[in-house]
Amino acid sequence: MRQYERYDLLIIDELGYLPISANESKMLFQLINGRYERKSTIITTNVPLSSWGTVLNSTATAEAILDRLVYHSHVIKIKGKSYRLTSVSS
Repeated sequence: MRQYERYDLLIIDELGYLPISANESKMLFQLINGRYERKSTIITTNVPLSSWGTVLNSTATAEAILDRLVYHSHVIKIKGKSYRLTSVSS
């Protein structure tokens, strides 16, 4: 856990894509809390912030994580078709 707290930038991609247990949610809180106001964190997700309580199996944990994430942050909401869904032609 301490190693992930030390990275200048930590990117967590696709939060909520796979199920997260209550214990894993608590660990995520510890990680975010350890980086709070010291290091940069980017999280990508298709899950609305209002649904994080369901994804993290705890409304209280979700609120605590979001409290730390949104303070001094920039939330970028991207609308439109996913680049991943476009076919690549050669």
